[in-house]
Amino acid sequence: MKSMWLALGLLITSFSALAADLSNGADNFYTSEQVTVTKVAFNNQYGMKVVGNLFTPQGLDRSAKHAAIIVGHPMGAVKEQSANLYATKMAEQGFVTLSLDLSFWGESAGTPRSAVAPDIYAEDFSAAVDFLGTQAFVDRQRIGVIGICGSGSFAISAAKIDPRLRAIATVSMYDMGAASRNGLKHAVTLEQRQQILGEAAEQRYAEFQGGEIRRTGGTPLQLTGHPIGDEFYDFYRTPRGEVTPVGASAQTTTMPTLTSNVKFMNFYPFNDIESISPRPLLFITGADAHSREFSEDAYKRAAEPKELLVIPGAGHVDLYDRVNLIPFAKLTAFFQRHL
Repeated sequence: MKSMWLALGLLITSFSALAADLSNGADNFYTSEQVTVTKVAFNNQYGMKVVGNLFTPQGLDRSAKHAAIIVGHPMGAVKEQSANLYATKMAEQGFVTLSLDLSFWGESAGTPRSAVAPDIYAEDFSAAVDFLGTQAFVDRQRIGVIGICGSGSFAISAAKIDPRLRAIATVSMYDMGAASRNGLKHAVTLEQRQQILGEAAEQRYAEFQGGEIRRTGGTPLQLTGHPIGDEFYDFYRTPRGEVTPVGASAQTTTMPTLTSNVKFMNFYPFNDIESISPRPLLFITGADAHSREFSEDAYKRAAEPKELLVIPGAGHVDLYDRVNLIPFAKLTAFFQRHL
């Protein structure tokens, strides 16, 4: 049977492997001598451990209070993929930053592993505010967030009900609800959606009776002829961005469980997005990104102050790690102005 992401056009069949692309500014594993990194852990409101990396500028005056930024990783990834890069770069600009593994992924708690739970993902961002806002050197009135890919929609979901997130930026945002219900460019029909729901529902019987957990979609394990498959493979399945999470396999990265993935169909992060105003929103997307439609939709719905920044020559995954394309100067100016 076709998987959920196959129906969405995100899982592609293979062709001959290409060399990993580490050129054009790709620097996912960037580190900085100007920044100190500390592993941290805290509980969300459901008592689940959330693990993150806290980045502080070298020589930070801990007797003063500083602005802080939370950074969320792409959907199905871990903090070591894109989030650490953004956190490091923003810490170089003087911010306290925190990258985190969302629940069910990476080092954070939650079973089954790779489960989809958008409400809990949003809660993790609020729990990160709890953590940062109780650090003596953080100004709890000056906490912002950067959400990359799916985390853009989770950060918006959190911000709608958590006014402590004072400024919100998204990069290559995916509306995981719309992507699951409709596919890219509304390519999924109602009949296909119903088939996906039926397949997941039947699988629940199998797993309830002790059957093996099935995963769906995610990044293909071989390069393909499809441009979307090529993009994701080149990041997640090569030395450019491949990570083996604690207690998991690198091959399961971005592969959620089949039975939980349908929960995204009940996820509407852009409903009431205008209620975030007057807190500012910055949407960053690539001119050539297959996900551009989601940033444009969110921008259209949001109230002022808001800004849509389209990066020429950039695709979706380019903004994960290509530092020659990622507008760090813009992000710095945005958070300096609003935090």
